[in-house]
Amino acid sequence: MRLDGRRRSSNVVDKRGMSGRRLGIGGGIIGVIAAAIIAWLSGGNLGDVAQSALSSLSQTHDGYGRYTPDDEDERLATLASQVLAGTEDVWTREFKRQGWGEYVPPELVLYRGAIETGCGQGSAQMGPFYCSADRTVYIDLDFFKNMDQTIGASGDFTYAYVIAHEVGHHVQNMLGTLESAHNRMARLDEAEANKVSVRLELQADFYAGVWAHNDNEMFGSIEDGDIERAIDAASKIGDDYLQRKATGREMPESFNHGRSQWRVNWLKKGLDSGDPLQGDTFSIPYGKF
Repeated sequence: MRLDGRRRSSNVVDKRGMSGRRLGIGGGIIGVIAAAIIAWLSGGNLGDVAQSALSSLSQTHDGYGRYTPDDEDERLATLASQVLAGTEDVWTREFKRQGWGEYVPPELVLYRGAIETGCGQGSAQMGPFYCSADRTVYIDLDFFKNMDQTIGASGDFTYAYVIAHEVGHHVQNMLGTLESAHNRMARLDEAEANKVSVRLELQADFYAGVWAHNDNEMFGSIEDGDIERAIDAASKIGDDYLQRKATGREMPESFNHGRSQWRVNWLKKGLDSGDPLQGDTFSIPYGKF
């Protein structure tokens, strides 16, 4: 992904050095980030694992109580800031183009280990997440550093897809889609609420594709192989794929992000069209995605 010379967002809040904390359970930080990736890709359903991990928080520092980022930490922080700036440029233009009013971008908080949010305590085990209460995306950058080892997904455009997906939830929030869906989910049993969650997640994948299409149109950001790597990543983050990998079987009633092929389809639809009006995942019969 071409990001050289791109501006950095002013909406990034770097809290990595404020806590300097990592989670330590089982196999250490690699195991934690592996759990985080699975949790994020599964909609954060490993809350019980995260809760147990919070009880074993440990401090990591340079011997003087300071967090010292390495070169890759700093590169990823720059990437995240530049990608966020790209989402700001694209969605500001799209909101104006569609007559949706002013686009107010989210903040992006970089943290390590655990953090307090408007939605309660967040942790690295939750993976990247969007909190609608404070309109903020939260990311522990170690998530990106270990994606390749955990699910065989890597590359800057793949990392950008993750960020753009979370920003997609912010777009849903601004348009009222998120609140409406959450209100509906609160009235349903778990299996039916999960189906609404799938629709939200597929639309966020679509919005990530819309961003990528328009970002490339504006800045020429996509390089050879980028789209293929992102689609490969999407093919490995469906609930069916992850459940088979973890348990050897599928549990469709617990899907909350959707099948791999559904995620690929909606990401590609956004990439191909670049038109946010083509992302209605709520009027399609469930399972026909």
